[in-house]
Amino acid sequence: MQSSPTNLPEAIDRTVKRFQRLTEPKQRYEQLILYGKKLAEFPDDLKTPENKVQGCVSQVFVVAKLDANERVVFAGDSDALISKGFLGLLSLCMSGLTQKEIELLTPDFIKDTGLVASLTPSRANGFYNVFKKMQQQAIAIELPSVH
Repeated sequence: MQSSPTNLPEAIDRTVKRFQRLTEPKQRYEQLILYGKKLAEFPDDLKTPENKVQGCVSQVFVVAKLDANERVVFAGDSDALISKGFLGLLSLCMSGLTQKEIELLTPDFIKDTGLVASLTPSRANGFYNVFKKMQQQAIAIELPSVH
């Protein structure tokens, strides 16, 4: 196995370790739902087809923007607890990274949380669809200045 040139970003590493301490699938689901509940209110006018995650059974919307330091920040919402949890978990893990860091990120870290083992195939697929949409949204942001 080839090692990646960089370690996982700190927020992802912390999150993975938090899930690894949970031994029961029920605890992992509860933690996931908690991440969803921490998401900020998402305006209805951003619930557009461009922001919708395709391939999810539930309605999932996500947007990415840059903060003052040109770090990506995510916002989103879902009508389903588990999908909203994915969104919350990924927002926590990926917000604050640069576009390049997000572009190079792979969703493999989710396997390390132990969540995939307790997800149905459609939910696992939904997680990857949310990840890909967030990645696409982040990469698509136009940088305000050229360095």
